[in-house]
Amino acid sequence: MSLIHQLPQNVQKELKNNSLLKVISGLDNFNRDNVIMISKAALLGGADMVDIACQSQLVEAVRETTTLPICVSAVDPKLFIDAVKAGASLIEIGNFDTFYDKGITFSSEEVLSLTKETKSLLPNVPLSVTVPHVISLDKQIDLAVKLVKAGADIIQTEGGKSSKPYSSGIQGFIEKSVPTLAATFAIYQEFEKNSFSNPIMSASGLNVVTCPMAIASGASAVGVGSVVNKLNNLVEMIAAIRSLKESLVKSLINQKNPLR
Repeated sequence: MSLIHQLPQNVQKELKNNSLLKVISGLDNFNRDNVIMISKAALLGGADMVDIACQSQLVEAVRETTTLPICVSAVDPKLFIDAVKAGASLIEIGNFDTFYDKGITFSSEEVLSLTKETKSLLPNVPLSVTVPHVISLDKQIDLAVKLVKAGADIIQTEGGKSSKPYSSGIQGFIEKSVPTLAATFAIYQEFEKNSFSNPIMSASGLNVVTCPMAIASGASAVGVGSVVNKLNNLVEMIAAIRSLKESLVKSLINQKNPLR
């Protein structure tokens, strides 16, 4: 049974409206001041959730900074226990991009095993799981189905790290987003076929141009990282987040979703 109903009301609302925006500070970002700045920007820019490294001290610091719900990311299920006690609303196995730079990848079997271990430790906490883009698309679809059956509440897609755009400007933005958009649409179609209601979150390589495309591809939410967390100051971060959120809202108001 899905635990989406246990998430904060604003998160449930934005998921239902297909307009949730999550700002990611980074799975390996334990810089307290930087994480706090990103969290402040997320609140002031109109984001709906902040995703931080899984550390109880960081959760406590962010809770003092923002009223936004907190998601914590890790690949060690045991780390989630203290983070939840500190106030995290959502736990996530994923944000694998950090590991790819180190030559570390995760197989379908490893992700499924991590999911089952996490559910055994925290069966009553909402769980998001990322499907690694390093496996083929057909295996991503198969894994997403298995993850839902194993208890994952939200499925997150990725792909921006491996994408190598050949063009500049808007066309380059679109080229960079292709892997995660393709995974989102393919998994969404499979979920429709199986009558799964689990939300899909697109993340990795998205920006103000391509976030609406993720929603059009079947996502109920988008996660953004480097487009925000690589900026140098609070004002720039707030402006970027505000533009991202506005792009989601406008796309839902002004367009009928052609892929749904």
